[in-house]
Formats: sequence, C-alpha cells, structure tokens
Amino acid sequence: MPAAPSRDGPRVNEDIRAPQVRLIDQDGEMQGVMSAREALLRAYGVGLDLLEISPNAEPPVVKILDFGKYKYEQQKKKNEAKKKQKVIEIKEIKVRPNIDENDYQVKMRAMKSFIEEGDKVKVTLRFRGREMAHQDIGIRVLERIRNEMDPVTKVEQMPRMENRQMVMVLSPR
Repeated sequence: MPAAPSRDGPRVNEDIRAPQVRLIDQDGEMQGVMSAREALLRAYGVGLDLLEISPNAEPPVVKILDFGKYKYEQQKKKNEAKKKQKVIEIKEIKVRPNIDENDYQVKMRAMKSFIEEGDKVKVTLRFRGREMAHQDIGIRVLERIRNEMDPVTKVEQMPRMENRQMVMVLSPR
C-alpha cells in the first residue's frame, strides 16, 4: 500500500491535531484558548478555513481565513522574491600569451562590462604548441589583467594551470 502523499505548508481544518488551540478570528481579534473542534466550527460558521499559523507555540495558534486566498498571496510573495534576486553568471574571456594590444583592449572592455553587470569573469589563457615552454609570458599577461582590473574586482581564484591552459577567476568587489 503506497504511503499517503506528504503535504507542504501549514495544516488546515481537520489536519490540525492539537486538542487545544489559541484562536484569532477573521478580523485579527484574539479569541483565546479553546478546543480545536470549537475553533473549526466557528471557521465553518463564517464560511472560511482554519489555518495553523504557529504550530510550535503552546497551544498552537490558528487563524480563521480563506485558505485559497492565503495560498495565492504566498505564491505572489514567492514570485516577487524570485524577481528581485540576481543570478550571478560566470562569463569566460579567452586570451593567448602573445595577444595583440588592440585585441587586449577589446577583451578588457568586455571584462569591465561583465563586472559592471555583477557577473564573475573567468579568464582562460590557452597555450598551443611550443608556447607551453614559455609559461612566464602567460603569467605576465594574467598579471597585467589583474593589475588593470584591480580597482573594480577581486581575484577569486589565483591563476593556475589546467592541462594546456591557465585559468583565473575575477569577481566584482
């Protein structure tokens, strides 16, 4: 026999198991401590639901309200919170050890715009062929990037080798 599906959210109406509850009516007025059955009858009397507000209180606090409207309000709050949060993305910039000055400036402008938008920047410096023998040139390029970006960024991950490339991660201050 499959288990009953677990409900998420507060307990409502017959799901409230406490023998005694502290009731708040639909107008927000405290009605005092009474049996859960009596509180449920009052809620049904005004055509609304009984909702457990704080189950850990002694006795639990319940309120008379429209459960459908309550669920709708909670969903709206959740959607508003989701809209307001900023997702931080990691943007990748690829450079080479012998990068030309103009190309370097274009990459720097792109990095600055990413940082201003609040994103992290992953700088990948790829070595090909014999460039592996001159890793010091690659380190100098990454140092130059780090020094120029220093006022607006902090280094989240120092340059390190991964196979044939060096990787450094910068994040906004």
